Amino acid sequence: MARAVTDARLLARALADPAIVVGLDADGWTALLAMARAEQLIGTLAMRFDGLPMPGAVKAILADARDAAEQGRRAALWEAEMARRALASIDCPVVLLKGTAFVAAGLSAGQGRSIGDLDILVPRASIDAVEAALLAAGWEWVKPDPYDDAYYRRWMHELPPLIHRERDRMIDVHHTILPLTARITPDADALIDSSVPLENGLRTLSPNGMIVHAAAHLFADGDLAGGLRNLWDIRCLVDEFGVESLEAEAKRHGLSREVARSLRLVASLFGDGSARGLDRLYIRRITARDGWGRPIRPVTRLAFYVRSHWLRMPPAMLAKHLWTKWRKG
Repeated sequence: MARAVTDARLLARALADPAIVVGLDADGWTALLAMARAEQLIGTLAMRFDGLPMPGAVKAILADARDAAEQGRRAALWEAEMARRALASIDCPVVLLKGTAFVAAGLSAGQGRSIGDLDILVPRASIDAVEAALLAAGWEWVKPDPYDDAYYRRWMHELPPLIHRERDRMIDVHHTILPLTARITPDADALIDSSVPLENGLRTLSPNGMIVHAAAHLFADGDLAGGLRNLWDIRCLVDEFGVESLEAEAKRHGLSREVARSLRLVASLFGDGSARGLDRLYIRRITARDGWGRPIRPVTRLAFYVRSHWLRMPPAMLAKHLWTKWRKG
């Protein structure tokens, strides 16, 4: 396959149908690997391509990526275990989120996945006890600034980020899945109540809960940075579990539009669907990488960045927040 696609749709197509890379030319491989690294999908790509014929240099790069993904998996599971031990004395459910949840539950979405911080969800009523237990176990604040601390505690869906002083690993402690200032207010208690226990006592969201969370993160909170990886998560979850009762779950959390859009974009990028209307703009943002893995389409990126702040808080609050951050440098 000669390289014809000049944005990250090349990566999306290769993930969906690995066989298309057989016969890819040198420029095509360079573009594909550069995009995969930039989108933190190189480990996933390596797992998908295992056993395919490819140039020796590419095979070595992907072998390293598989090794790195496996190291990341072990580190993520160990960090989850450390959090479990730190919180064992607290009588509350601890729900793993995102990549750590996928690998802990052995899901296809976790195969080769890049995993950064440890994200957990706990009941809001338990947040003070969870915070105290983590501080006692060696975590400390990343953002000691009083304004940032107050902003997180009053308006955000999580504690200020914490990092462990010895292991240098971060944990984000959520009490819901969207900022309290957002226009959409998911039912965090329902997400926790429907969560699935693991053998070690930790929990994961239900499959539908995982999809709802991924869609919320993509379309109701952020600027779509990392959007291709999140859409691939959704594709894997849908393939593994289907969409039974998903519509009802999305409606319960006020995220019907976001979940529906995520399914349409999954069909467009990884299947035979075609994007229409505003979906084409979302695709344009999500695939904004050139053949060297560099970000492109700066106007589109800026528009989605502004949109992400607009979604997070009302205009007057946003203006005050940005003014305060600007004055603080």
